[in-house]
Amino acid sequence: MSGFVYREQNGDLFGAKSDFSLCHCVAADLRMGKGIAVKFRNKFGQVLTLQRQNVQPGGVAILQDQQRFVYYLVTKQTSWGKPTYELLHSSLHAMRQHMISHNVRKIAMPRIGCGLDGLNWAKVKEMICQIFQSDAVELVVFNYAEVRK
Repeated sequence: MSGFVYREQNGDLFGAKSDFSLCHCVAADLRMGKGIAVKFRNKFGQVLTLQRQNVQPGGVAILQDQQRFVYYLVTKQTSWGKPTYELLHSSLHAMRQHMISHNVRKIAMPRIGCGLDGLNWAKVKEMICQIFQSDAVELVVFNYAEVRK
């Protein structure tokens, strides 16, 4: 038994407890001008710090926010491009390596790659579970529910 826990819940990703590291998908150009990426940019800033890491598609840029990490999965070259499953897989592996080496046990994420990027959630979910299944990690996917007025 690996201790891998996967669950989905409705709500705001940024409401996750502070002991959860966060991740989302970005382009190598780090524009973050649409979707949930705008919220990450506004909340955590430090875009220059991310740019200096010069991460290419298939990698992960990382910020530290107090006791947690914020992972920027670089899944495409430009903000107007589309990611591939291969690049997402590679980025998730890069994040996993960092998590293992820094003893990160809790991660919260949106439905990565499936909003504006248009990947299929069933495929992405299967990939996530396959990559992390052997790790003692609690992984929570937040399904953003827009509040209708």
